[in-house]
Amino acid sequence: MAHIVTSEAELEALYGLPAGAAVIKEIGHISDHYRAFVEASPFVVVATSGPDGLDCTPRGDPAGFVRVVDRQTVMMPDRRGNNRLDTLRNLVRDPRIALLFLIPGEGRTLRINGRAVIDTDPELCASFTMEGKVPRSVIVVTAERVYTQCPKALIRSKLWNPAAHADPGLPSTGAMMQALAADFDAEAYEREYPQRLKETIY
Repeated sequence: MAHIVTSEAELEALYGLPAGAAVIKEIGHISDHYRAFVEASPFVVVATSGPDGLDCTPRGDPAGFVRVVDRQTVMMPDRRGNNRLDTLRNLVRDPRIALLFLIPGEGRTLRINGRAVIDTDPELCASFTMEGKVPRSVIVVTAERVYTQCPKALIRSKLWNPAAHADPGLPSTGAMMQALAADFDAEAYEREYPQRLKETIY
């Protein structure tokens, strides 16, 4: 284990310190430019932490679904899901949150790190109504650190390159579930899923 890095000093000796744009881009508020990025994004990855561990989950809706209220605050509806509530359970015990915004075709990403609360105000929730469905709560985030991320990761992964979008041949969700529970009806699950998705998307 002689080559395991165990301190910040070792990390800095190995990589050096950030400089230039890497430092300048981080601010403690949502600038006009950063606001434009949030409002153009239809997809965000949400990271939270709690006593039972970490959670990272995707959230998506039409662009602008994460509402920029002011230079310190963004709001995001909590749409219908599977009721595991991993993100929300973490937030009621540890308010720290990290958001990673992506825009299809755009190499850069935007990060907001801060603290969040879960708001159930009826009028606020109603303002996020989609297809007649009102979310049960809204996640209100107070931004503490905001910055863009360069496109290297998305370029290396060819994430937005259609030529790289070959079928990976993954097993279906039904097949995965059947491998975990032998009596799970994978065929019925796959057959019924399109209609179930249509009925429960919001």
